[in-house]
Amino acid sequence: MTTDRPVALVTGASSGIGRETALALVAAGFGVVGTSRDTSRVTPLDGVTFLDLDVADDASVAAVVQEVSERFGRIDVLVNNAGVGATGAAEETSVEQARALFDTNVFGVMRMVTGVLPHMRAQKRGRIINISSVLGFMPQPYMAAYAASKHAIEGYTESLDHEVREHGVRALLVQPAYTRTGFEANSGKPDTPLHAYARQRQTVDRVLAEAVRGGDAPAVVAKAIVAAATDARPKLRYTAGPMAGRVSTLRRLVPARAFDKQIRKINRLAG
Repeated sequence: MTTDRPVALVTGASSGIGRETALALVAAGFGVVGTSRDTSRVTPLDGVTFLDLDVADDASVAAVVQEVSERFGRIDVLVNNAGVGATGAAEETSVEQARALFDTNVFGVMRMVTGVLPHMRAQKRGRIINISSVLGFMPQPYMAAYAASKHAIEGYTESLDHEVREHGVRALLVQPAYTRTGFEANSGKPDTPLHAYARQRQTVDRVLAEAVRGGDAPAVVAKAIVAAATDARPKLRYTAGPMAGRVSTLRRLVPARAFDKQIRKINRLAG
């Protein structure tokens, strides 16, 4: 089966930002393929074809990309939304835990990009949209491993974009701030907790929970993703929502010492 409509492949589309993005892309005229680790547990969405996918598995990625290409005859947009969170002090996070985080958040993105690029280059067009975060350009105490994964996605995407432009492909970033999803509640906890960090970790956990409850709706992020997918002259980076825009501006303009002080104040850190 082939289609004249542009086709978008959205990873992690079973809930939250991914689900809203799939719906928004359908409304924008795309044929949409959404993925989840277990589609038997996913509530169907009109206009969205769901496929099982584990972005941490090479064979799973290859199989899904092949199936989308064969069923629809094209892949116009890839939204790399699948990801996992992690909280805890850097010293409390084992290398094994960090490796598992990177296998989804960073290497999962790389697997998907490597899978779709041959199809996009053959078409001489395509958009790769990687979901970063404001933590891709600023620190977050007690989320060092997660922030590191998003910083990695920032550098990877910007470099990739330079490589693929001559083939008609763009690699773009969407940077949400805190969003009202299950992210914080579902984030991994430190596997080697230490008493030295326990009190401050609990304080930061409460700050993060409050930020998520007061954060943007997932539809705000979906709107930015659709813009990245459809803008005639796309930007490299799209901040999603007013809070992300303000944080990005402050990071660029506020002196480093003042920004550092504000990070400590928000997270109720001593000193």
